Amino acid sequence: SYEFIKNNRDYFYQLRQSNLLLVGLTFILFATLWVFAAGFGSPLALFAGFIFGKWFGLLFAIIGMTFGATLLYIFANYFLKEIIRQKFLNKFKNLEEKFKKSEFMYLLIFRLIGGIPFQIQNVLPCIFNVKIKNFFWSTLLGIIPSIFLVVSIGSGLENTIEKNQDAPSFIDLISSPDIFVPLIGFFLLILITIILRKFFLKNNF
Repeated sequence: SYEFIKNNRDYFYQLRQSNLLLVGLTFILFATLWVFAAGFGSPLALFAGFIFGKWFGLLFAIIGMTFGATLLYIFANYFLKEIIRQKFLNKFKNLEEKFKKSEFMYLLIFRLIGGIPFQIQNVLPCIFNVKIKNFFWSTLLGIIPSIFLVVSIGSGLENTIEKNQDAPSFIDLISSPDIFVPLIGFFLLILITIILRKFFLKNNF
């Protein structure tokens, strides 16, 4: 119910105000384990925005998701490498030489352009024997744009709930600038991703 959501929003707000660092570290640990186990992170980013607001939510989300993705990559590289190579090598064989020339740059582009589920993005570099530090930093930087938009939506939801004692209608919800602006940005990012994948990846990869 809306009352349940609002009461929990108030609870997390008080918890955040009383000990931001502890709650933030707890979230980072949870996010790390979540991404390592489940592979995907969009719900985490939405939750981070709702609980911590736009900027702290972004900080905690990208740190936790980056650690989780890196741990998953290390685990997959040691234990699942041959399975991943058998499944994906033929499809992405043309990328092997590109990654050998500039691991970090192509991983960063790979993260920014996306179009592949996050959990697959985390294990696919096993094919190319990518260095852990390159994987970590390219992930940390590459996921910022998309995570920022999702965190902003979560923060917008929190702000809307704070301003409304009663449940807002769907129209009121999506017409709130705190929500529709990042939503528009999110859909624009998807459109830009499709265009870049069609032209940039086709011509360069």
